[in-house]
Amino acid sequence: MSGAVGVLWASRSVAAARASFLCQGMAPVPRQPACVPRRGAWPVTPVCKMATVKCELLKNLNSEEAVHRNKVSIIGTGSVGMACAVSILVRGLSDELALVDVAEGKLKGETMDLQHGSPFVRMPSIVSSRDYRVTANSNLVVITAGARQQKGETRLNLVQRNVAIFKSMISNIIQYSPHCKLIVVSNPVDILTYVAWKLSEFPKSRVIGSGCNLDTARFRFLIGQRLGVHSESCHGWILGEHGDSSVPVWSGVNVAGVPLKSLNSGVGTDQDPEQWGNVHKDVIASAYEIIKMKGYTSWAIGLSVADLTESVLRNLRRVHPVSTIIKGLYGINEEVSLSVPCVLGENGITDLIKVKLTPEEETHLKKSAETLWQIQKDLSF
Repeated sequence: MSGAVGVLWASRSVAAARASFLCQGMAPVPRQPACVPRRGAWPVTPVCKMATVKCELLKNLNSEEAVHRNKVSIIGTGSVGMACAVSILVRGLSDELALVDVAEGKLKGETMDLQHGSPFVRMPSIVSSRDYRVTANSNLVVITAGARQQKGETRLNLVQRNVAIFKSMISNIIQYSPHCKLIVVSNPVDILTYVAWKLSEFPKSRVIGSGCNLDTARFRFLIGQRLGVHSESCHGWILGEHGDSSVPVWSGVNVAGVPLKSLNSGVGTDQDPEQWGNVHKDVIASAYEIIKMKGYTSWAIGLSVADLTESVLRNLRRVHPVSTIIKGLYGINEEVSLSVPCVLGENGITDLIKVKLTPEEETHLKKSAETLWQIQKDLSF
């Protein structure tokens, strides 16, 4: 979540402080968003009226503006937003990274910190502003900002406050990047994915909730720990809500194609003497445990979002359990957003994998949808 307290209102004001990349003797230029170099990733070398080190060193051959094909913008520079930023940077996924937040001081500090480290990750451009113009022409926009739940506040009230925030954010995002894909990370992620889809009026393929991508990673990690096998070789899915009603698909859990159910038919049930069902309980409890110990979760979700970003920007067509509108699947008749296995590529969600669930698993998925719908149906836009 963003570190900004309360509601993140998009501001059209432009910060006064900015770095100067101009040679002496040039005419003034229009004000630009704070921390944003003028005209692309690198400032254009001007024709000098006075000798300076820069103008003596460089002979400009091309004054064209840089065209960013893999620009990523992150809305919210709290612990989650910055974990997403660092994870995307170290993978070298973007040729420009833009940050937006209402907390101007923190925003500038985080931007400077990343800029100073950019030589180590070969990142040409890291920019930021409170003004959404800095996000213009983004290929992908990651939303981590939103309201935090207050003591005694109902989930519905929290969601309704986030609807107001999302109205402002989404309108600004689509104004400057009408063809972008959205990755929604803010919680409750499934409902806010639905909200972002409704407000943006984008095709559902271009609105992706981070959903159970992290839950599934936790699931595989914990299975691997039990078996002494690397998590990449443990295959299994968590579907449904990113939350307490998530659904472990035990019928499909396997290692090297060997289903665990073929070795222990009770896996994941109350009749299981090995109590494999505790793995799913640990998946649900893990975020609460981390928050209890360090105050928030950040790195795992940041790495998860970078994983999704890579699949989209590099058109990898990998399968991820992400949140999308699944009306019409598994007997679900409402417009709810839940995690199902989806193929991600350059156009966002290109395909849904029709996983064959057991009757019990399908019943749990329907209950997950009903849990979300009971909150969602009372939202006002």
